Amino acid sequence: MLNTNTEFLRPEIMDVLRLFDCDGEDFTHYFYADGNKYINCIEYRGEIRDFSYERETHDDIEFKRYARRSAKLAFYELLSVVKGINFPYGALTGIRPTKLAYAEMSEGRDYKKLLEDMHVSAENIELVGRVIDSQRGIYDKKGGQDIFVSLPFCPTKCRYCSFITSPISATAQYVDAYISCIERELQAIKPLLSDVRSVYIGGGTPFAIEAVQLARVYKAIAALNLPECEYTVEAGRPDVFDEEKLKLSKDFGVSRICVNPQSFSDETLARIGRKHTAAQTFAAYNMAEKYGFDINIDLIAGLDGESSDDFSESVDCAVRLNPANITVHTLSLKSGAKLKEEIHRLHVEGIAEMIAVSREKLTAAGYEPYYMYRQKYQAGGHENCGWAKSGKACVYNIDVMEEISDNIAVGANAISKRIFGGGQRIERSDSPKDIPTYIAKCDKVTADKLALFSRKD
Repeated sequence: MLNTNTEFLRPEIMDVLRLFDCDGEDFTHYFYADGNKYINCIEYRGEIRDFSYERETHDDIEFKRYARRSAKLAFYELLSVVKGINFPYGALTGIRPTKLAYAEMSEGRDYKKLLEDMHVSAENIELVGRVIDSQRGIYDKKGGQDIFVSLPFCPTKCRYCSFITSPISATAQYVDAYISCIERELQAIKPLLSDVRSVYIGGGTPFAIEAVQLARVYKAIAALNLPECEYTVEAGRPDVFDEEKLKLSKDFGVSRICVNPQSFSDETLARIGRKHTAAQTFAAYNMAEKYGFDINIDLIAGLDGESSDDFSESVDCAVRLNPANITVHTLSLKSGAKLKEEIHRLHVEGIAEMIAVSREKLTAAGYEPYYMYRQKYQAGGHENCGWAKSGKACVYNIDVMEEISDNIAVGANAISKRIFGGGQRIERSDSPKDIPTYIAKCDKVTADKLALFSRKD
């Protein structure tokens, strides 16, 4: 249990306590400021320790930001000594290390100094720098809009998955009505569009629906009369690929698709609830490659029962296919996932080695990290990272992770974001997660979105 005299610090402190698996232990915390000093006193296991950090602030927003940072750092420094554990991102618990780095750079400060102070490892400070370098040319042209279309349908639900997806066998009855809502939403947002940077159809598994249904979505997007831009379909699992859907995608101008095996081990695929094999992944990739798409392959480090050698072999398989992008996720315990219902804490033997091997092999194969983000309850405190061949970085992924462009999102569980003041303020409009609820409330969802993006401020 945490007792603190300053409640606005509690969420930040609790993130650190969970990191060290200490959220069930007793702590008493006192915080106060003395001029430019931020002082944290922590009582733990009968001992009181004081931590003092110095930072000049100019307004209440800055004060609270650095108060939170000091509290996180104090608890991290205490527990890393007591527990004898260091994590790869130190006291950083936020999901976007690169965004923090950009904020420091905008103030004329060296972001590396901040990351060092927060005990981020040297390897991860280097990774942040490589990501920033890769984003040049896309980040510099920030602004404009991205369009996201949610198709939350899958063949089955994986054990680690927290999305709203249900097996298509249970949701097929809603697909046509759902697409009608997508069509209405897309038609409604057309007057809002200008300077569209990318279109992204995500899931779920968009290829899980029938080709005639997918064509309706493509036609609704075509009716927006967008200028040529990056156009991604997260096609999904290899067992839903076919020539008809690939040709349809090519005919409607899709430029980038995702083949998401997560692993090239048939034993692992069976354990996580997938109904395809590695052989089907190779077949789906070869089928898609003929159409000239830029292809992304997703892998997950830390899946059930996988060793470092198993994961290393999956990386090798992905590299041999030579896609434009390879995304390496670290397994995370997420609310709504069957995996989180089954276990309270996530420990994956060899996870650090898996991440290190992926970085080494992808770098050697000519890939550079171009976007990254982190999640709570992620194995070993690591990250998700997208890797790209030269000139193949995904605009949509950079825009979303760095929050540098408006995102107009349609469909169930879609969260639209409007950026104000160059990123100083972000306002959101979200849709219901449940598919039948979204269908019933589509008109209100659309009205709320139009209200957000039609405002003049």
